[in-house]
Amino acid sequence: MNFRKTAQYGLAAILAFGAPVPGMAQQFTTAAEVRPMLDATKAGWVAVREYDGKDLLYFTNLLVWRCGLDAIHYSVNGGAERLWDGERCYEGDAVPNAQKDSSKLPFVSFPLGSVETVAVRITYDDGGSDTASYARRDILTQ
Repeated sequence: MNFRKTAQYGLAAILAFGAPVPGMAQQFTTAAEVRPMLDATKAGWVAVREYDGKDLLYFTNLLVWRCGLDAIHYSVNGGAERLWDGERCYEGDAVPNAQKDSSKLPFVSFPLGSVETVAVRITYDDGGSDTASYARRDILTQ
């Protein structure tokens, strides 16, 4: 999925990480603009939450900056890599990274306690890529 044809956290976050600030922080829609934010937040690209008898694997941080990405791939417990089927970038809108499609949830569900490790590979819209791997204990949230 090309997220470019699809950010939301504001100016305070941008200033905190020292990234260049255009007229509106929400207009970060290219790899050059989102890469510094994703580099700075790499430890939190994904999170696991135990909820309603399930493990929910959240992609919230990546989705905030998806407009500079072409793809998000992930695998759980060393399994096959999957392509995240997320919401597109609404380029041209005031907030291009807004979550508008209620059918596109920011997480995937797994049996409770089953997510032990997660690997993520992102592809930027300029063709570059980055990877990260996580142990459950490091990304488990309340």
